[in-house]
Amino acid sequence: MRRSLVLVAIAAALHLGPVGSAVGQDMLQYFDLKSDEFTKSEYTREEILEAIKAAGPDGVADFSGKRLNGLDLSGLDLTNVKLQSTRISNANFKGAKLDGVVLDQAWALDSDFTGASFKGASLFSTQFMGSKMDGADFTKARVAADFSRASLKDADFTDADLAADMTNQSMGLMRGVFRSTDLEGASFENANLARVVFEYAKLNGANLRGANLMGSELAGADLTGADVTGANFNEADVNSARLLSLQGKDAALNMQSMKNLDRAYVE
Repeated sequence: MRRSLVLVAIAAALHLGPVGSAVGQDMLQYFDLKSDEFTKSEYTREEILEAIKAAGPDGVADFSGKRLNGLDLSGLDLTNVKLQSTRISNANFKGAKLDGVVLDQAWALDSDFTGASFKGASLFSTQFMGSKMDGADFTKARVAADFSRASLKDADFTDADLAADMTNQSMGLMRGVFRSTDLEGASFENANLARVVFEYAKLNGANLRGANLMGSELAGADLTGADVTGANFNEADVNSARLLSLQGKDAALNMQSMKNLDRAYVE
């Protein structure tokens, strides 16, 4: 099997739920993350800029499947770039503009996206594990990515769709995964979070106003001080979750239908 196909298979495995995700994580041991595939780049920053210029304002600079690991692409306008299945691990995208960009099945392990903009972007089976993404903007983006162990303090997912794709499961249950992720102060206002994984995530002071958390996995998550006004918690699993000092609790929906509420920390 070609390496690219194997990578896609691994990416899919990472979204199979609590058991499947653990298996997916274990499968990474079969890949050398110190190899050229995850550490080298086929281009320089200057060559990226030249390709964008050559494509023009109406064209697309296509780097699909390429290796851009370790590059400093901070502050660049990458709205006319395609990064599907690209390897961009340990790269610097601070303040970069990625609005509307296709990042499906890209690998961005331990990269820096602080303050980057992903408005309307497509992040399907994208791997952001361990990345720094504080203040990043995902407004109205389609996000079925893995952010496990990443830092997303004050990130904005307003009106974003992170829900599980129930119509196409050929690659497993694709959805947003925030396992052990720092989401302190992040906004998910009016976001679709159905079946999204937030296990052991820090959601202290997060904005969940109007969010759809139906069937989400919140086991061990800390929601202390979060604003849950109008949020739908129908069948959300809150086993061992901290539901303390919640704002707008009386205006939240279906909290009585949460799973394992008797095992959560409540006031």
